[in-house]
Amino acid sequence: MAKPVKDKETQLREQQEAETRRRQYRTNQEETRKKLKHARFEESEPVEDTDGKAQVHLPRKRFYRQRAHSNPFSDHRLEYPRSPEDMKWEKLYPQYHDKDSDSMLSKVEIADIGCGYGGLLTKLAPEYPSTLILGMEIRVQVTQYVEDRIIALREKHKDDEVNFQNISVLRGNAMKFLPNFFQKGQLSKMFFCFPDPHFKQRKHKARIITNTLLSEYAYVLREGGVVYTITDVEDLHIWMAKHLEEHPMFERLDKAWEEQDKCVSIMYNATEEGQKVTRNKGSKWIACFRRLPTPEDCD
Repeated sequence: MAKPVKDKETQLREQQEAETRRRQYRTNQEETRKKLKHARFEESEPVEDTDGKAQVHLPRKRFYRQRAHSNPFSDHRLEYPRSPEDMKWEKLYPQYHDKDSDSMLSKVEIADIGCGYGGLLTKLAPEYPSTLILGMEIRVQVTQYVEDRIIALREKHKDDEVNFQNISVLRGNAMKFLPNFFQKGQLSKMFFCFPDPHFKQRKHKARIITNTLLSEYAYVLREGGVVYTITDVEDLHIWMAKHLEEHPMFERLDKAWEEQDKCVSIMYNATEEGQKVTRNKGSKWIACFRRLPTPEDCD
């Protein structure tokens, strides 16, 4: 039996009601962020339910919908430090800040560029419990989702050995401001998981892997550090591998290395985009590259 066709007025009313619910949900989540202990807020009192117990819920992704792509060349009114020394990391990783000396006990060593909804961050956290891991995401609502996800995980597991205090996220444009956040040779791993393919040739300049950007990645990546790439678009895989192979500061790691590296396995299965590709029985292409030592005449 065919479903009755809704008139335009009914469709419009339902769309407006759905948007109202999304706005109300995000407003409530914003209030929760302000009350929970988290990177960007000073208050540390958790939201309490009527029984006096801390009420923590994982965010619902459907309320954070946003376009899949964002123009990396646009002015997104982003906040970024003038230099890595000006970055207030204690706001993102409060448990790794020594108040007596007003200094961080550790530095970020792993970066997930374009972290999406944070699946890789949450899987890396228990594998590297003493390493600070940062996700960078340019889309506003997606960043807010990851913030809320980390808030909930920190509260839910605050008494556990793995408490997710070592992961955080910030809204940033890695194509423009990466050296503003990281010092020379600071990172040991960089992940580029299912980046925007920018299919049209005139938009290839917006791809996250280019010769110019690779020089910046080589600057913030320490010698021996690894760049991880994965995509479900073969053309993009060929593009990324070609540019990395041609760059003098990177060498490709072979399949034997990939098979024994735990991060490759995590990357293959952890991200939401990767899980969607698996559900759709699509292909995934991986390429990993080691950062070579800097030539003496270039130091």
